[in-house]
Amino acid sequence: MPGHWSYIALALYMCSLGLYVRFLYTGRRLTGQLAAAFLAVGLLGHYLALLERSHWVHSVPYDDLYGSLSLFGWLLAATYLGLELYYHQRSMGAFVVPCVLALFAIGTWSGPDLSATRQEQGTMFALHVTLSVLAYAAFALAFVLSAVYLLQHRYLRRRRPGLGLWRFPPLEGLERMSRGSVRVGMVSLIAGTVLGILWQWRMQHRFLFTDPKVLVTLAILVLYWLYLRLSLRGGWRGPRASLVCVLTFLVVLFSYAVVNVYLSQFHRYL
Repeated sequence: MPGHWSYIALALYMCSLGLYVRFLYTGRRLTGQLAAAFLAVGLLGHYLALLERSHWVHSVPYDDLYGSLSLFGWLLAATYLGLELYYHQRSMGAFVVPCVLALFAIGTWSGPDLSATRQEQGTMFALHVTLSVLAYAAFALAFVLSAVYLLQHRYLRRRRPGLGLWRFPPLEGLERMSRGSVRVGMVSLIAGTVLGILWQWRMQHRFLFTDPKVLVTLAILVLYWLYLRLSLRGGWRGPRASLVCVLTFLVVLFSYAVVNVYLSQFHRYL
């Protein structure tokens, strides 16, 4: 059963979401500051909920699919908060926090897979998991930014700047933030993949580079590299490049939800 910190984190995230939505419509600085503050405290509560889960399963909290989803949500919230503080833009919170809430709720209330075979853990494995999930979180953030870019671009072309879109960053700013998130994701994914290869070699003294997880990971890196190149070219930058980013994230979801669980020989969920 979820512990009390799970309910506290859920309440804090919901308060943060409500404040971000209100900020999107009112633009009041204090409302945005309170939204960020609730998100930061929610992150702390979420972290303590992950520790509760760890005690419950007698292992690391991301040792099954649902635990990794909760960690995914936590890292997405942390990545977004860092982006918000760096770019001084709070209008994206109304779109990112719902994703955090969904991942947190599914990961927390679905229950751990207590029947899963536990593997030997270690620092290398922990870093592999953390960096890999951080990459997914950065890609998810780039997906949200690119989707908002496409939405804003569509409304501006129709000359219907409703829904508080005028509070969003300019299109160029959205594209710049999306590229930054993709770069963070690519670096994290490369580092996490290398650590995963080393860890698997140490455990089993073998590694199949033709494993579906490896092939899909390479495809993801190539597609995001292509997005970065296209987003800087005059004929492709803007909505076309943003669409590539959105579609590439669907490949990330396929890797996470299908390849990890059903196709890979080395992964249960990561």
